[in-house]
Formats: sequence, C-alpha cells, structure tokens
Amino acid sequence: MKIGELAHATDTPAQTIRYYEREGLLPAPPRTDANYRRYGPAQVQRLRLIRRCRSLDMNLVEIRALLAVQDAKGPQCGEVNALLDAHLGHVTARIAELQALKKELQALRRRCTEPAAVDACGILQGLAEGDPGRAGGRRGL
Repeated sequence: MKIGELAHATDTPAQTIRYYEREGLLPAPPRTDANYRRYGPAQVQRLRLIRRCRSLDMNLVEIRALLAVQDAKGPQCGEVNALLDAHLGHVTARIAELQALKKELQALRRRCTEPAAVDACGILQGLAEGDPGRAGGRRGL
C-alpha cells in the first residue's frame, strides 16, 4: 500500500508517518520504481502500536525503547514492564501536578463570587500576587 492508504488504514496523517520514519520509529519502507513508499501489514501493525503508545501519552524515547525490545525478540518482557512502570510514575507525578493546579485555580475562583469592576477583580488580583512558577509545579515562560 502507498502512504495515503497506510494513513487511512491507521487514521494517521501522512506527515506524521513521514515524521515517525525520520525519527526511526518506522523503518524506511521499500520504494517502487516510481519512488512511492510501499507499506505492508507489518508497518500497519507497528504504526498502530506507535499510535496507541502516543494515545497513552508516551514520548518518542519511551516508544523507541519499547520498539527496540520488541525488535530484539528477547525471551522476557521485563524491560517492557520496567518501561511501563516508569511511564506510570510519570503519569502519577503529572496527576499530582494537575491536582495542585486544580486547587490553585479553585482558590483563585473563590476570590470572585460576584461580578465586580475589573480593578476590583479578585481573580486578577490573585494572579498578579501569585508565584508564577508555583502552579502545579510548572514553570512559566
């Protein structure tokens, strides 16, 4: 199949497929005499795995490591377990950051219970007084 067919079969934009090829997640496919990329079932399966990992918020480094384990076809999946455990730790930390962010936003929202003039807006005053690096552990620009 051509790249457009692969894109349709996996619900992945062709530009994203090319990006995954440049990043080494998808091996460069063979080409036809007319220089079209030719994909088969193995690429469909691999791209679906990549897309599923991305939907689980895994970054390219994590996906690359999972694919390397899969490609090595080792007898154990301990590395996969370790990679997933590490990702779960990142997700847990992110949830904690988001919960802290939610509390901070709720506290800001409680500062304005009724419509008021902008110069008396409790939310704007709270934003101006607050620590810009504190919200959810994230840094401002």
